Amino acid sequence: DDPVTNLNNAFEVAEKYLDIPKMLDAEDIVNTARPDEKAIMTYVSSFYHAFSGAQKAETAANRICKVLAVNQENEQLMEDYEKLASDLLEWIRRTIPWLENRAPEKTMVEMQQKLEDFRDYRRVHKPPKVQEKCQLEINFNTLQTKLRLSNRPAFMPSEGKMVSDVSNAWGSLEGAEKGYEEWLLNEIRRLERLDHLAEKFRQKAAIHEAWTEGKEAMLNQKDYETASLSEIKALLKKHEAFESDLAAHQDRVEQIAAIAQELNELDYYDSPSVNARCQKICDQWDVLGALTHNRRESLERTEKQLESIDELYLEYAKRAAPFNNWMEGAMEDLQDMFIVHNIEEIQGLITAHEQFKATLPEANKEREAIQAIQAEVQKIAQYNGIKLSGTNPYTSITPNSIDSKWDKVQKLVPQRDVALQEELGRQQSNDHLRRQFANQANMVGPWIQNKMEEIGRISIEMNGTLEDQLTHLRQYEQKIIEYKPNIEQLEGNHQLIQEALIFDNKYTAYTMEHLRVGWEQLLTTIARTINEIENQILTRDAKGISQEQLHEYRASFNHFDKDHSGALAAEEFKACLISLGYDVENDKQGDAEFARIMSGVDPNNTGAVTFQAFIDFMSRETTDTDTADQVIASFKILAGDK
Repeated sequence: DDPVTNLNNAFEVAEKYLDIPKMLDAEDIVNTARPDEKAIMTYVSSFYHAFSGAQKAETAANRICKVLAVNQENEQLMEDYEKLASDLLEWIRRTIPWLENRAPEKTMVEMQQKLEDFRDYRRVHKPPKVQEKCQLEINFNTLQTKLRLSNRPAFMPSEGKMVSDVSNAWGSLEGAEKGYEEWLLNEIRRLERLDHLAEKFRQKAAIHEAWTEGKEAMLNQKDYETASLSEIKALLKKHEAFESDLAAHQDRVEQIAAIAQELNELDYYDSPSVNARCQKICDQWDVLGALTHNRRESLERTEKQLESIDELYLEYAKRAAPFNNWMEGAMEDLQDMFIVHNIEEIQGLITAHEQFKATLPEANKEREAIQAIQAEVQKIAQYNGIKLSGTNPYTSITPNSIDSKWDKVQKLVPQRDVALQEELGRQQSNDHLRRQFANQANMVGPWIQNKMEEIGRISIEMNGTLEDQLTHLRQYEQKIIEYKPNIEQLEGNHQLIQEALIFDNKYTAYTMEHLRVGWEQLLTTIARTINEIENQILTRDAKGISQEQLHEYRASFNHFDKDHSGALAAEEFKACLISLGYDVENDKQGDAEFARIMSGVDPNNTGAVTFQAFIDFMSRETTDTDTADQVIASFKILAGDK
């Protein structure tokens, strides 16, 4: 891109390094269309001669340099061999003592670390040395070949550094390595066995120690001194089970001792602690055996002593249970909230109570006999130094509870006497109220019944005129009203009976409810009967019915009133209509006619026809009715047909 600069640079280099003077100007060559060819050829010739001489010199120099380079390379190979051989032999010298060290370690961890170090030696440290040994042999062979090709004498390493010396040293290393590996594996197997045995010893010892924990305290306890017979027998069974368990653990103790012996034989590093622990276990085992024997003797001795006490306990239970039940039943009866309704019932309770009191002396003798049994138990226990548990295995009934209940029975008896006498007085008062009410009720009841019958007779009898009957009924009404104070007095007596909670009265068949209903019915009946007579009078006067006709209507009505209810049922009214000639037979037409008539006499569909409705019906059927046409005709007559 810049020819002027390039030419000037070439001219300067030629002048400075090739001794070719500058013969041309770069600007002239570049800016001239045809530069001076001679000058240029002269320049080229100078360059040719300069380069030709330089090539020969370079060839000679290269030959000398090559010889020097080969010599230098051989010298370097010799130095490298010497250094590599020295380093390798030094490494072998330092490594063989390490491999020949057979000092055993105490723990598996330390031996495993040695094995790991050996594996690192095999994996990390030895492979580079193998490579160095191989490289040493290669370098030696290469050096000898080069020296032979250069007609130079063979290389002779310094003393002790021959390839054979290195190979011999390497063989010693291999031998030490093999022995070291075998020793490591054997030692690891030995430590594995020791660790296994030690762990087995620890496990068995720990299990045994855990099993024996608390056993001495258990065997030394005096629980049998306060136990009952059943508890002693249970303790004996439990002790027998423990003895079986103890015998079963004998094998474990023997195994522990055998393992400790084997650890000693294998020279276990922690044998002193193993031996101490084993000795402690064996000593404790002997103690447990002695304690077990002593406890069995104590249990068997106590069992015999308690058997005699147990017989007394059983006798106590057999007699205390029924006596306790008797007292509980007596207390229940004495506290029973009795409910009586008459004197006979309370007198029956008083008689039963007197009979119960007669049995108390004999019951007290039984109580004293039961307490004597318990006293005998205490005497035997004190004599033999036995600490009783305080409870009878056959019953929960204690002497104190028997005395407590007996005292309660003694207190309840007079309380029951008082309660029965109070109830007797109350029943006597109730009986007086019953008699008082009954005397009045037995008079009021028949009086009401009698008046009801008399009113009924007046309403159906045909004595005298309707006015006479009405007068008679009003007199009866006045008598009934005057009798009301008797009813009020009876109500007062009934109130006293209710307050006394009296629910029955054998002295009368009448109840206040019955008498009250009868009284109200009597008042209603007299008022209704008076009203019926008044309505009959109005009907008679309005329709011009004679007294004889009313008597006939009454006679006919009474004839068909078969049940004397004061009203005609549907069938009774139908029979009356048939007797009067109405076509109300049991057919479709007759039923329709009867239904029409019934709708008139019984508009409320009560199913019965009263005497007043009967009179209305009969009067309509037998007398003329003032129709609208008849009234109009009457007015015309009075008006002179106007």
